[in-house]
Amino acid sequence: MEKQAILAIGIFLVTYALIISEKIHRTIVAMIGGIAMIALGVVNQETALRHIDFNTLGLLAGMMVIVAITGETGLFKYVAITAAKRAKGEPVRILLLLGAITAIFSAFLDNVTTVLLMVPVTFSITQQLRVNPEPYLLVQIITSNIGGTATLIGDPPNIMIGSAVKELSFMAFIDNLAFISAVALAATLSILYFVFRRQLKTTEALKAKIMSLDERKELKDPVLLKKCLIVLSLTIAGFFLHQLVHLESATVALGGAFLLLFLTSKSDHDLEHALGRVEWSTIFFFVGLFAVVSGLVETGVISSLARSSIEFTGGDVKVTAILILWLSAMASAFVDNIPFVATMIPMIQDMGTMGIANLEPLWWSLALGACFGGNGSLVGASANLIVAGLAAQEGHPISFMRFLAIGFPLMILSVMIATVYVYFRYLAI
Repeated sequence: MEKQAILAIGIFLVTYALIISEKIHRTIVAMIGGIAMIALGVVNQETALRHIDFNTLGLLAGMMVIVAITGETGLFKYVAITAAKRAKGEPVRILLLLGAITAIFSAFLDNVTTVLLMVPVTFSITQQLRVNPEPYLLVQIITSNIGGTATLIGDPPNIMIGSAVKELSFMAFIDNLAFISAVALAATLSILYFVFRRQLKTTEALKAKIMSLDERKELKDPVLLKKCLIVLSLTIAGFFLHQLVHLESATVALGGAFLLLFLTSKSDHDLEHALGRVEWSTIFFFVGLFAVVSGLVETGVISSLARSSIEFTGGDVKVTAILILWLSAMASAFVDNIPFVATMIPMIQDMGTMGIANLEPLWWSLALGACFGGNGSLVGASANLIVAGLAAQEGHPISFMRFLAIGFPLMILSVMIATVYVYFRYLAI
């Protein structure tokens, strides 16, 4: 192996290890890793920039702006309180309804944004019912990852896969992943109901207090809400039609974001406030990761891994798809699924040049494994860590082992369901 390839592997492994350790913020680690690839001559700056997927970054930034402005209308609090009242203040029913709502929001926003919007409302409801918020937070983490699996824009791994593989449209993700996500969600919520049903009890007086809440008071700005719903509807329609109109998903998302800014910004402060709500740390995390992975691609490391994988599976698409599904799930359980998927995408692309003609089962296996695998541990997905951080701030820390005891068995169950689905839909031919 040539010197540059060894250097690229070394930088990659050190970057990965530091991301896993969480001793230093992952964005700083990823950016330093990417800069190291350039500074040490593994790739030049122009090559590294060519590997940065600006479609992924544009899609993320656009949706962050739209959701940030929509969040100011109180829409998400309105939905959560409405759900609590529909459940008649029953803690277990609220648990299931909030889980289902989180999954639906995660499919059409993204799971990180969804939990940021839902968790504060969850604390408000559980405080009024005087029940332990931990079961609700655990359910929202798990359902956000399952719901995010269903669409192109629901989870960062899907955004990355859809951006890398132009043939996989927004409708293709829904067609291939929505049904199995719904099945996994139903199975997961059924089990969580039996796990938590005895723990969640409250009094009739406290239920009555929930029923007395006026959800309409949460809708602070009806005019802004109307504008947000119109733009959000146009944006989602744009995702459905983006291949027909020959627009990339980033163009649709950014178009929606700046249309909404045009309709709602009355001053420079409004514009700066909206753009300030973009999670720039996440954007730069992606930039650094793409630069790190560019070193592995350009030095031939990814090609070698692809070749070795094909030799191991004998080029059999059935074995390769199931291997990718389970490898993705297990790896994503203990490593944030974003860097893992960033490494796997070029590897699968190389497999296409080495004899595997039909890559579609491999892409869906990667998406299902990476997204479902995020439920395997507290470090499996960004949404997990964000909820844990918010919980700790409120005095209800979620330990790694506590989440592992609930999340890992449910992750195994969802991946088993996905294995049956992948086999009978794509491989049993």
